[in-house]
Amino acid sequence: MKINCAFVGFGKSATRYHLPYVLQRRDTFQVKTIFDITRHPDIEKEEAYQGIRFTSDLNDILLDDSITLVTLCTPPQTHFDYAKLCLEHGKNVIVEKPFTRTLAEAQSLFSLAAEKGLTVTPYQNRRFDNCFLAVEKVISSGVLGNIVELESHFDYFRPDAPDAPADYTHGAFYGLGVHLVDQVVSLFGRPECVHYDIRSVRNKNNPDDTFELQLYYGDKKAIIKCSHLVMQPYPKFILHGEKGSFIKQNIDQQETCLKAGKLPGTSDFGQETEYGVLKYLDALGEALTERVDAGNGDYGRVYDAVYATLCQGAPPYVSVADVMTTMEILHRAFEQPTPALVRLS
Repeated sequence: MKINCAFVGFGKSATRYHLPYVLQRRDTFQVKTIFDITRHPDIEKEEAYQGIRFTSDLNDILLDDSITLVTLCTPPQTHFDYAKLCLEHGKNVIVEKPFTRTLAEAQSLFSLAAEKGLTVTPYQNRRFDNCFLAVEKVISSGVLGNIVELESHFDYFRPDAPDAPADYTHGAFYGLGVHLVDQVVSLFGRPECVHYDIRSVRNKNNPDDTFELQLYYGDKKAIIKCSHLVMQPYPKFILHGEKGSFIKQNIDQQETCLKAGKLPGTSDFGQETEYGVLKYLDALGEALTERVDAGNGDYGRVYDAVYATLCQGAPPYVSVADVMTTMEILHRAFEQPTPALVRLS
């Protein structure tokens, strides 16, 4: 069975992070229509997009009964309205990050999808970063015993920050933190409380560009951090358990390849540049050191998972509970000035 799908939005998100993967999956997906308010004829005529209908009339998607899945690659403030419209017209929906602006909007979409017998899901592609898959692999192995602390970074060195005033949904926390929070929630579930430190460091006229969260799970803590003023990077992941530690220095290379024009399916796409190092005590108390190879990441696995849900009855790859927890953590960050400690309801 092949899914006829469509895209709303034809900017960087669609052309870099979605279409290169979907177009590699021609046995399961057929991209039928792409809508954008502003047409891009020079890009539309590229060989990769031949056979796709481009339009500036959204009804070409909404009224086409053969299209059963729509991916939204539009600005955050449009996500809720577009997703609601697509669900009302009988379409399953994938929504780029952040899923919605508020917790209430997210709940409304899930309620509408359930009423219509449809699926609406966020595009949490960072669940398929190889660095994160390595962390999952180590935790699942059990060799570290009880996990006591996870630290995750998403850092850059971009000191220039021209004026770009906007609301909080355009800041680093909603734009990048949504991935880091989702990763932690997928590993450990709903935290008991969260300590927030969210700041605009480079330009006070702009939304936040720096954040640190500490998420508490009894004796376990997860720390997520982002800054645009880190010239010498931290390890991407640091994981400590009662029996040892795991450190992964480099982030997944898919984004680097995509920015350089390399596409999925080429021989060196997303190739691992270094393996994480695992050090732990075995059952005899002997210290062991291992390299951890989780294989290459693949953002296309989001679409594989959605296909399994729509065509094979598999549960959504991101549960509703996980989405709502992530959205609550995002939403509650801006209910009070930070630093602040917030206990989740």
